[in-house]
Amino acid sequence: MTDIATTSCKGLCAVASVLALALAGCGGGQSPNEVVLVTHDSFVVSDDVTAAFERESGLELRILQTGDAGEALTKALLTAGNPQGDVFFGVDDNLLSRALAGDLFEPYESPALEHVEERYILDSEHRVTPIDHGEVCLNYDRAWFAERGIAPPRSLADLVRPEYKGLLVVENPATSTPGLAYMLATVAHFGEGGWPKYWRALRENNVLVVDGWEDAYTVRFSGSAGRGPRPIVVSYASSPPAEVIFQTPRPQEAPTAVVDDSCFRQIELAGVLRGARNESGARELVDFMLSTRFQEDIPLSMFVFPVNREAKLPPEFVEFAARPERPLELSPEEIEANRERWVDEWTRIVVR
Repeated sequence: MTDIATTSCKGLCAVASVLALALAGCGGGQSPNEVVLVTHDSFVVSDDVTAAFERESGLELRILQTGDAGEALTKALLTAGNPQGDVFFGVDDNLLSRALAGDLFEPYESPALEHVEERYILDSEHRVTPIDHGEVCLNYDRAWFAERGIAPPRSLADLVRPEYKGLLVVENPATSTPGLAYMLATVAHFGEGGWPKYWRALRENNVLVVDGWEDAYTVRFSGSAGRGPRPIVVSYASSPPAEVIFQTPRPQEAPTAVVDDSCFRQIELAGVLRGARNESGARELVDFMLSTRFQEDIPLSMFVFPVNREAKLPPEFVEFAARPERPLELSPEEIEANRERWVDEWTRIVVR
């Protein structure tokens, strides 16, 4: 559960040819029985699951991590058709339209999709396959509010009230995907005309903006190990079980909680890269990533939720994770059409 910074397209053309030349040969030397998964730096899978795939497929899995999510996608787009590997994992619905417009993937409809709910399938041509989902939400420190006799926030709108002045830390949407998701949550909730007013009110209420999740959660937030000064932070629906799992001894109740009204859904997807050297192996890997073996490994490896309805959640997720019934969402097309404009407007309002 780490921050994945977004990468702007601005200035890309100036460096595209140099990067493309530098990256073009990175996938060379791939053996016939090897399949290469290109992904972001936050990807984690257990050794047992890797071994299970290699045993069942007879293939060797090589994982190539190429930066944060935006950086990894930019590099993949620069080598479209002559990729560094066979499968790309880590594009989310906020960046999906960019990936599809770049003709990055070869269509493949996995038979394992029969176990996935339709709401997670974002491309009817099956150029990408959903693998996990997570919700970015406001988290708050239970003890901080209990000790002061202040009711914790219950909605996005609460954050502009005087009693929450100076309590919130958020990530910059220009540099952080949780920050971007929170900004998009405000667009989805308040609408085109309302979200700028909301952010002006947050600014007047002394919101703190930092570049990424690590700083916001582990340094500035009072409910984490860093014991910072701010008791409300933009994090994830899975942050409370993480706080339980990584504390010794384990508490009976999660020390942090989630504001369900604030949650914005993100879906992470994988796809067979166009020009893959091992296309059949790539398809086997996508199938395996939808299997219950892989899907049940996801929560405690990457602190996100599986999309396979048959995958069982670990007890810590069942007991402590927030499961918002109606998370806020925007279509990938709407996000792609407006993302840069919204981020620019947010910057003018909040960081001026």
